[in-house]
Amino acid sequence: MAKGTLHGPRVVALVGPYSSGKTTLLENILFLTETTRRRANGERVFGDDSVEAKALSMGVDTNIASVHYLDDRYIFLDCPGSIEFMQETRNALHAADVAVVVAEPEPAKIFALSPLLHELEAEGIPHLMFINKIDHSDVHIREIAAALDEVSALPAVLRHVPIRDGNDITGFVDLASKRAYNYGMDGSREIKDGAESILEQIAEDRFHMLETLADFHDDLMEELLEEVDPPSDEVFADLADDLKEGRIMPVLMGCATQAYGLKRLMKALRHEMPGFELASKRMMPKKTKEIAAYILKTRHLSHMGKLSFARVLKGSVTEGLHVDGNKISGLFRIAGTDLKKATMADVGDLVAVPRLDGVNTGETLGGKDAPMPEKLQPVYARAIEVSDRKNEAKLSEALTKLVEEDPSYEVEHNEDTGELLLWGQGEIHMRAAMIRLNDKYGVEVRFADPHVAYKETIRRNKVQHTRYKKQSGGHGQFGDVVIEVRPRSLGAGFEFQEKVTGGAVPKQYIPSVEAGVKEYLRQGPLGFPVVDVEVTLQDGQHHSVDSSDMAFKTAGRMAMADAMPECDPVLLEPIEHVRVMAPTSYMAKINGMISSRRGQIMGFDGRDGWPGWDQIDAKMPASEMQDLIIELRSLTQGVGTFEHKFDHLAELAGRQKDQVLKNHTVARRTG
Repeated sequence: MAKGTLHGPRVVALVGPYSSGKTTLLENILFLTETTRRRANGERVFGDDSVEAKALSMGVDTNIASVHYLDDRYIFLDCPGSIEFMQETRNALHAADVAVVVAEPEPAKIFALSPLLHELEAEGIPHLMFINKIDHSDVHIREIAAALDEVSALPAVLRHVPIRDGNDITGFVDLASKRAYNYGMDGSREIKDGAESILEQIAEDRFHMLETLADFHDDLMEELLEEVDPPSDEVFADLADDLKEGRIMPVLMGCATQAYGLKRLMKALRHEMPGFELASKRMMPKKTKEIAAYILKTRHLSHMGKLSFARVLKGSVTEGLHVDGNKISGLFRIAGTDLKKATMADVGDLVAVPRLDGVNTGETLGGKDAPMPEKLQPVYARAIEVSDRKNEAKLSEALTKLVEEDPSYEVEHNEDTGELLLWGQGEIHMRAAMIRLNDKYGVEVRFADPHVAYKETIRRNKVQHTRYKKQSGGHGQFGDVVIEVRPRSLGAGFEFQEKVTGGAVPKQYIPSVEAGVKEYLRQGPLGFPVVDVEVTLQDGQHHSVDSSDMAFKTAGRMAMADAMPECDPVLLEPIEHVRVMAPTSYMAKINGMISSRRGQIMGFDGRDGWPGWDQIDAKMPASEMQDLIIELRSLTQGVGTFEHKFDHLAELAGRQKDQVLKNHTVARRTG
């Protein structure tokens, strides 16, 4: 056990891009540790079996497995690889003691690791790299290390270099122990004969590793200056210290499908990874009760209801305990989709707790002021409606569960368009949502592109006299108003005034006139909500018997309908402030993308804390942003992203205006 650690399981997050082989790596670790009886050779033995994962052929949930290795217990969190499920990964990483970043041995794909590496660095989570699939003959580990140094704020420290026999990689050299190994299906065997000649070939690699470590250790620096080869135990101690302190990113290698390098990885985790005390400092609330547990994930199961996956930060959790008004009604150990009843969970343990209705994913039971993983801003929206209106209540319940399971979804009722919007992280993320709603929660839904919240305003003044008079036996209806409609500056909003003299319109009816005016403003002459106008009630008439609130409300609405077409109405489109972030090498293409979407570039700068990344600030019409994230990721190998917020309304004219009005007219007729 690493020096100074607390007893208990070590929690290891497996992260990496889609297709890097994380799940296969975990499956073969389960076989290596005799947790399962079958080894994975590319087919899935363990992993995400949810309906959406099967439909999308990719992991969308964090899967949890517990293993024992040399009398220590490890809990592995196998996180989704797609950038669109980064919130799921982020929530799991917050609970981890250390992360293993799994990558393919291709320098061109290393940039895809940028978001993950920055996430780990920002959270202060110790992490090491496992270069997978090194059975390929064209692997160049030094090129990979150089590519890693371009995207990692921490120096990439090569721990292993490959041994080649012609076109085949037959083994590796551990630079820390100065031992050479041949790969074998039942583990790696140390090379005895001829090992010295192999070690001579990697002397420069070992010196480079020691030189990097010496930047943090004066004793090691003195030994190198005096040309003294440090003993292996000193090197391992320095590696463990630097990993714990977040100074370096060690780089190991292997092949999950062939079980190459797995024992070396497990030994590195056992001897070099920090214990729970480091994660505890990062996660612990400032004010906590006797019990504290961080909720890293929520699932809704048909037979159990809500299930919260929690890592215990403080105290011992037992069934029947009350914390923050919640009763611990049960405890379960987790192994993939299997749950086993438990009686107690100690500090550092990870368990599932049913029916914690008052605590959400990312929060801490027993400590409301605990640090939380940052929530991702949604970047892609779909309008959603049920196929049968009788299921609207069921849809509301299903969307609540969806957001509880994945907080990076957001539900919005757009008052301007009248649509129910579901926001998410991209096209695949939204496909997963539809599958969950339809197949898991049993609500048949339809998705469509959301409407743009166009508005309209006016350019000219108009004084309008309108009378509403209706006789139908008994009391009639009478309301007479004179209003002036004036434009206001963009963003000034709506204002209603009255300048009636002599009681021409009794004061009790003036609010009704205003109500009628506002009712009309919901849909102006162009068919959109009206903004930035001033309406003044100047005069009118009333009838002692036939006048009423309803009559003056109707008169106000009719007066607006008469006046507005004469006020030179103009169409307004919403403009968003967009900040696009991506690797520097893609910025020329992104400039072109912004221009092609009628965007106006406002500024350009390096992205703070992200080596090799830039950011562009731009103003872009909302109508051009629906599939922006899809094109952006296509241009940037999936790593580019953006932030956005409403900025202002701008006049839309010409062919774009004509097309919007034509489409809106067609939609109203068919709707």
